[in-house]
Amino acid sequence: MEGKMVALYKMKPGPGATLVEDADIPRIGKRDVLVKVLATSICGTDRHIYKWNQWAESRIHPPQIMGHEFAGEVVEVGEDVEGIQVGDYVSAETHIVCGHCPECLTGKYHVCRNTKILGVDRDGAFAQYIAIPASNAWKNPRSIPPDVASIQEPLGNAMHAVMTGDVSTKDVLIMGDGPISMMAAGISAAVGAGKILVAGHHEFRMDIAEKMGATHTFNTKHIDPVEETMNITDGEGVDVVLEMTGSQQGIDAALEVVKAGGVVVWFGVPGERRSVDVAKAVFKGVDIRSVVGRRMYETWFQVSNLLASGKLDVSPIITHVIPLSKYEEGFEALNRGEAAKVVMHPWE
Repeated sequence: MEGKMVALYKMKPGPGATLVEDADIPRIGKRDVLVKVLATSICGTDRHIYKWNQWAESRIHPPQIMGHEFAGEVVEVGEDVEGIQVGDYVSAETHIVCGHCPECLTGKYHVCRNTKILGVDRDGAFAQYIAIPASNAWKNPRSIPPDVASIQEPLGNAMHAVMTGDVSTKDVLIMGDGPISMMAAGISAAVGAGKILVAGHHEFRMDIAEKMGATHTFNTKHIDPVEETMNITDGEGVDVVLEMTGSQQGIDAALEVVKAGGVVVWFGVPGERRSVDVAKAVFKGVDIRSVVGRRMYETWFQVSNLLASGKLDVSPIITHVIPLSKYEEGFEALNRGEAAKVVMHPWE
């Protein structure tokens, strides 16, 4: 397909982004598909690129279309593509893996050493069309609306963390109140966790966490997370901690409140080196597990099935739905802490 489209670019180093109204529609290769983007959502990674922090400066090579979370309709397929047809309703696994490194060859695609990411290492989804490898296209059930389908990628991160923690029938503390933490609360409730504690510092996000199924929330600006967790659990602590902040407070609290023999899942990425009380972890016999991305494609089946079942409703997390042309409003709301998940529509 040839023609022009609207796309949001990182045109040059520095803060901000540029809306281009006459960008070229991407061309596809023999094993690619072209997708008309119906909905796309802003991720924390996009915020780093928008702000142009140290990570973005070291990783992003402008000019490049931003964004990686989306849902849309296939409008063109490459000549060697099988299993995907024009008209299919898809989202995308945003990690493009090599398929030949030792990790890929042993089924650990989510930690492929040669991973390329949509919107990070190549043009992304903040546009009316995106080209992706057909192998990365995920067919969505038609029952899932585009706004919800567009956030399945981060929902998969939450699913991976929750399933790694094996929270069913167990008490769990989620450190952090970002969108993925709120998703983790909803998934924990859907899979039968016991007490679900969420510790954060944005009151309106705590309200969303409760709508998602959290049984207890508390603000770490005013309340000590260790003391509060022990009070709620009658001094017992929790079976599982999902640490999603990357903060020193979160890391320390996780090892304090987890029961002996319990599980701590590291998910939050610190902006700098953090210290860990290894002796405490050893003497408590804590099982520490780390999570990155989604298991390809086990996690996608879990997410899709849970959404289609009706047991998980993520609509409370989508606080803003705006046209792509008003992208600045979305980023500003997120930066002010007044939004959870912002979905943008490229055709409005």
